[in-house]
Amino acid sequence: MSGDNAHGDGTRGDTFAVGIHLTDAEFQFVVRVPSAIDSDWSDPDAFQSLVERLVWERLDRAAVLSAVDRTASVGETVSLGTITIEPDGTVVDSSLRDPSAE
Repeated sequence: MSGDNAHGDGTRGDTFAVGIHLTDAEFQFVVRVPSAIDSDWSDPDAFQSLVERLVWERLDRAAVLSAVDRTASVGETVSLGTITIEPDGTVVDSSLRDPSAE
């Protein structure tokens, strides 16, 4: 594979928007999946777990969840930005932000 994504535009990896959704009972890690995605992403649970792990390697989980708890209302989703990764787990780019730093 040449490193091109399913879009054929020469960019590498797929970009996923991520956030934390607040419910009455829990914080939910949300991954928005692009409509055109690399065919190598065959297991949705596996890539969502991979995305979550890679995000928490870059952001302080406790600080993020504390900020969401302080600032978000039930039903709201707080964006953490985007992460672009290849199916092998290589991070190509990210624009993640920690809401506790704002």
